[in-house]
Formats: sequence, C-alpha cells, structure tokens
Amino acid sequence: MQPLAEALAAQWPACTRNLHRLGFDGARVHLLLAVGEASGLLAELRACVDDFRVDELTLSGHAQRDLRWLCKGLARLAAADAQLSAPPPLQALRPALASAGFVLDATPGPKAGAAPGPKAGAAPGAIHARYRPAFTPRQRGDAPQHATAVEPHALIVGAGLAGCAAAAALAEQGWRSTLIDGAAAPAAQASGNPAGLFHGSVNPQDGTHARFNRAAALQARRTVQHALDAGLAQGSAQGLLRVDTRGKTLAQMQAELSLLQLPPDYVQALDAAQASALGALPLAHAAWFFPGGGWVQPAALARTSLHRAGAAAEFRGRLRVASLRRAGAHWQLLDDAGGVIAAASTVVLANACDALRLLHTAHWPVHAVRGQISLCPPALLRLPRIPVAGDGYVLPSVGGQAVFGASSQHDDDDAAVRDADHAFNLQRLARLAPQPLPAPAQLQGRVGWRCVAHDRLPLVGAVPDESAAAGLRLDRLDAVPRRPGLYLLGALGSRGITWSELAAQLLAAQITGAPLPLEAALVNALDPARFVLRAQRRQRSGR
Repeated sequence: MQPLAEALAAQWPACTRNLHRLGFDGARVHLLLAVGEASGLLAELRACVDDFRVDELTLSGHAQRDLRWLCKGLARLAAADAQLSAPPPLQALRPALASAGFVLDATPGPKAGAAPGPKAGAAPGAIHARYRPAFTPRQRGDAPQHATAVEPHALIVGAGLAGCAAAAALAEQGWRSTLIDGAAAPAAQASGNPAGLFHGSVNPQDGTHARFNRAAALQARRTVQHALDAGLAQGSAQGLLRVDTRGKTLAQMQAELSLLQLPPDYVQALDAAQASALGALPLAHAAWFFPGGGWVQPAALARTSLHRAGAAAEFRGRLRVASLRRAGAHWQLLDDAGGVIAAASTVVLANACDALRLLHTAHWPVHAVRGQISLCPPALLRLPRIPVAGDGYVLPSVGGQAVFGASSQHDDDDAAVRDADHAFNLQRLARLAPQPLPAPAQLQGRVGWRCVAHDRLPLVGAVPDESAAAGLRLDRLDAVPRRPGLYLLGALGSRGITWSELAAQLLAAQITGAPLPLEAALVNALDPARFVLRAQRRQRSGR
C-alpha cells in the first residue's frame, strides 16, 4: 500500500470545494475526488456508477430522512445492476436503499461475467444490494451524454491548445484523433505567443466564473508541472502574484478568504511589501498569491499534449476546412473545392471563432478580440521573479526577452504591431509595478486574436441543433436537440493555458460517457446550447 499512498500524496490537491480529477498509472486510472459536503456534491455528480462503497464516516449524523435522500441520489447515478456495499453498523440504510430501487442481497457476488471482488470476504451482517428498480427510470437529463460512434475516432478541427488537449484527453479514454489545421505545425495561431499565464481567481460571491477558474487552474498546474518535469516546455509552476488594483486592504482580502474557506495552498493574501518581496519587484498594491500559478510556453504545452496522446493522435497541417457536411452516420470535412478532407462519426471544433463559420451561427454572442503583447530586452525593464498580473501582466525573462501586455480590442482585424498598443501596455505595467519604462519605439510585439463569449465562459459540449429547436418550447438544457457527433471546445479567451486541459477532459468525458470532471452546474454553464435557451427565453419575454 505504501507506493499507492505515496502516489496519492504526490498528487493531493489544494482542498478547495470542488471536484479534483487525479490520474495514476500513466493516466489509465483516474480518481475523481469531491471535496465538500456529500449531500451537496452528490447532486452535482454526473456519472454512471457500477459499484458503490458506503462507509460510516459518510453517513455519520444523517437522520433517516437524509438517508432516503442519499440513497435516491445514489440511484440517480447507478448503472443497471450496480452493486452497493456498506459495513454492518449501517443497518439503518436498508429501508432507504429499498425505497430507492436497490434490492438487498443476502448472498452477494460479482455481476455476471465479472471477476470476484473484494466483497468476497466481507464481514458478517454487511449490507449488499443491487440496483434493480421495479420500474424503468426515465432517461436522466443529467446523465453523461455521449456519442453513438461508429468507431472510437474523432476529427479535431484546430490544433492549438484546445485541440491538442482534446486529443490527449480522448487518448486517455481509448480514442484516436486526427487533428486538422491550416498551419504547418500545431499551436501556430493564438497559441503561438512566447509565454502565457495560468492561475486561479478569488471572488467574494464565488460564482460560476470563480469556481470554474479555480477547478481549471488546479488542473492546469498538474498539466504544466508534467510538461516541465518531462523537459518538454519552459516555464514555472512556482506561483503567481495578482495585484489588486481596486484598493482592497489586506484585512478585507483575508476576510474574503476566511468567508470562502480557500486554503493557503490555493491562494494567500499579501500586503504590498510582502508581495514586492516575493515577486522581487516593487508593487504598489496588495496582491493575491496563487502558489500553483505560473507561466509556460503555449506552443510547447500543446506539443506536450500531443506527446501524451502518442500514436493515438495524428496531425495533418496546411489544410483549410471550408465546410461541414453530414453524410449518413458521418461528418465530412470539405475543402474549398468541395473535396472530402476526412470523415468520422465524431467531430470536435476547436478552431476558435472560425467554428462559427462552419456552424453558420454567427449570431451567437462570441467575438474575436485582438490582443497585442510587447517584448523587449530584459535590460530595459526590471522584471519579477515570478509572474505578476492584475491590470495587465509582466513575466520573468522568457527566452532572453521581457514579455508584458496585453491590449484588447473588439472588432479589430489589424494584424500590424502598433506603437499605440505598446503605449497602452506600458501604462498598464506602470500601474502594476512603477519603474522607469522604455519608449514604445524600443519594443517589439506580437498580435493575435482571442475567441471570447459574451458571458466570458468557454463553449464545451455537444452542438445544439438550432433548426430542430426552433419549433420547440425549451426550458432545460438537456431538452435542447443536438447535432449528433458534433462538439465544440472553444471561446477560451485569454485563459487558454488555464482552461484548456479541464475543458478538454470534460469534452472527452461527454463524448465517451466517462464520469464528468465538473459539477453539473458548471457543466451547464459551459454548454453551447445555453445561447439557444437564452434566445428562446428572450423571445418569450418580448425582449
């Protein structure tokens, strides 16, 4: 047991109140760790479970009414003929199990065709049950949705951070992927910046954005650390400072952390002096310190994902997908001449805002946002020991360059590097870390476009069938018709490094039917069908 305990300890996450997906044995085994009250988290799980083990600690202090609620929650997750075991002291569980559709079994044994399990030597009086309801449950809208694929093979359009992460996540589920991209090499577009940040966030309301960003940042840290340890990327996962330019006092920040019960290995509040000492850069304000944050090369991280996928991922570059066509059980990717580039029953669109062109859904509130970063020799600036962000950001020396930024402009397709944007980035840097600054003419830069949804959340999930939905009165996401086998992974905005890995894991789970690594409320918040549902609600309300 010692090696297993050591492997678990090495991956043990900051105990924030959310789900944590840990991988073992070369990602062939996964542990989905839920931190928080069982009564609340159980309703947020989306999985199809074959085997339940209930212990005394889980049920301590539960009244009989609570036990009935708990067992109904287990039944919601149970696969057909799922088995459940509990130790002898939990006899009060029996009537609750029976009311939820579990049949008590006096002579437990494995499911048909299964190998004998650990319950063979169970203690006398232990509880054993099978999920065998007297009626056929209605199809659960909160059950994992997955494609009825002809073969476990997906075409991924776009080979940036999102597409490469999707290939790695699908490979972990036993799927092959073919990545199609217009560039000659992976991660040549928006993922081509020399470096990028990853970190969590703190919000007093701890709403959807904060909770998703927290879960994603914790996963990103594990992914980046793997890339660094393997020597596949340059960067650091030793922390990041986010300056609070709104003028919060240290006491106010500490009160927020206490209210949110966020542990210090996830985030700490520092005054300006403490933050300046940690970052080795004079800062004008207090700051949040995220010990698991840092920076990495986006392109190298994307290549690391392909390395993880191995032979299960094939890259095909210099190919422009002009359109999509449904042909029987397959989707066809077509070139400008109408020729078939590739075909498969499952397609993932991970090509940022270009996905809207292929879907003919330009009315969705998703936009390309122009961004320009600034670069100069490190001698022209005082650089921090670890990344500093807030209103803008500045990195430690990256490949012999100072990197800071970034501008943000909607409806701007100018690809030229502009002195005006350099000046904007310098102004931001001055607010973060007051110091003598170079002139805009001394700077170089790079321009890229981020795909951003109006609600500042990514798009992850099955593509809605808007034509089929037009004649329906919809009030739930699970009721929205979908285009079979067609998925979106996009709108990662400026948080591609932070969001891509967890978003890809979610998408792979949706495609394959694996347990979802996010709470149901967050899964719904990322669902591309949310725009269809909101549009219908606006129409009904006359707005």
